[in-house]
Amino acid sequence: MAAPEQPRIEPPSAPPEFSRAVKQMRAAKFRSELFVEEMPAPQRIAPFASALSADVTVEGEDVGSGRIVVLHDPAGNDAWLGTFRCVAYARAEIDPELVSDPMLAGVGWSWLTEALEAHGAAYAVPSGSVTCVSSESFGGMADEPATAQLEIRASWSPTGDLTAHVEAWGELLCTAVGLPPVPEGVATMPSRRGQRGG
Repeated sequence: MAAPEQPRIEPPSAPPEFSRAVKQMRAAKFRSELFVEEMPAPQRIAPFASALSADVTVEGEDVGSGRIVVLHDPAGNDAWLGTFRCVAYARAEIDPELVSDPMLAGVGWSWLTEALEAHGAAYAVPSGSVTCVSSESFGGMADEPATAQLEIRASWSPTGDLTAHVEAWGELLCTAVGLPPVPEGVATMPSRRGQRGG
């Protein structure tokens, strides 16, 4: 005897405010050094999530990477003080001599807050960490040069248009790898999602 068919449970459709936030993420524009694409978002942190990843390439060399995830809980989250949360990560190759600078972590955090402010991205309850790590090779690898990385992990509760927050994340990545600011009056190029080079 065949088991009775169970009703199929459809996943909840995205609420309009989340669909609007995803469109705003996709509308972000970035410098030509950034290769940005959509990536799978974590599914267990919030009912709805969307994510982007990025690589920073300078003169054909990958010098940084990152990702940003926008979380949405229509019921709200007390820790977020709202229904949306941005979670961002940035990693950059840096000069190994900089790792010992006691100011580096604080400066790294200021790159995020200054980028958000420069883009007019209002936010609340920011939190995060800045990690500086260095690697030196020995033995059979002693000829390898020393390397160092700066990692910034941050989250904040965005208000207003998500485009500004995503563009600020892109600026953070470029600042972290040492790219000079885009001169005032020079427009950034549309993101190169799905393409390499250019």
